[in-house]
Amino acid sequence: MKFLDVDGPLMHFLGKVADLMWLNILTMICCIPIVTAGASFTALHYMALKIVRNEECYITKGFFKSFLENFRQSTVIWLLMIGVALVLGGDFYIILKSDLEINRVIRIVIMAAAIMALFTATMVFPMQAKFANPILRTLKNAFVLGILQFPKTFLMMVLLPFPIVICYLSWRMVPIAFMFGLSLPAYLSALMYNKSFMKMEERFWAAGQEEQEPDDGERIFSDEPDESIQAAALAEAENK
Repeated sequence: MKFLDVDGPLMHFLGKVADLMWLNILTMICCIPIVTAGASFTALHYMALKIVRNEECYITKGFFKSFLENFRQSTVIWLLMIGVALVLGGDFYIILKSDLEINRVIRIVIMAAAIMALFTATMVFPMQAKFANPILRTLKNAFVLGILQFPKTFLMMVLLPFPIVICYLSWRMVPIAFMFGLSLPAYLSALMYNKSFMKMEERFWAAGQEEQEPDDGERIFSDEPDESIQAAALAEAENK
């Protein structure tokens, strides 16, 4: 039966399940020191996108290639995100516990900053995994794409606490979280942003920048992809 062939749909599906399981384990292990979590999440999205695109890849080799290549910049981004989270968390704690009258404008500013941080944090590691830019531009582009792709970005944010939610619902689900808690949300997220990334890549090369060699044909090197991001996101929205 073709369904059971080595190249059949069942084996293809089981292969992806095995890849996601091993990718999840690698990511969890490399997140243990905490400070390396940024590089781990970047490598996670790097491999998740390759799986979505059905590109031939060795999970372990590809993961550590991206991990090492992006370690410095991803770590700085991760530490910046932790710092922002601590500041915003402290502000919210003060607002909730303080008896002082907090100006409504201040509340709105803090809420707006939190939303901006969430949009940026959701897209920053996928952007870092695919596009090579300075840190500030990567953060800016992640925020821009997150806003322009709002419905998808919101769904990606909903997927982020997946491992915590299923463990909270039942301790029996802990093995599921251990096997797919990080890789499955990353894979589903890659399914959502893949089309936008492909349009951005097409516009980049169509802009006459072929003389810039991508890293093994996988990462796009550009210091100014902002217009491509906006144009690609808007074009996708118009096609819906």
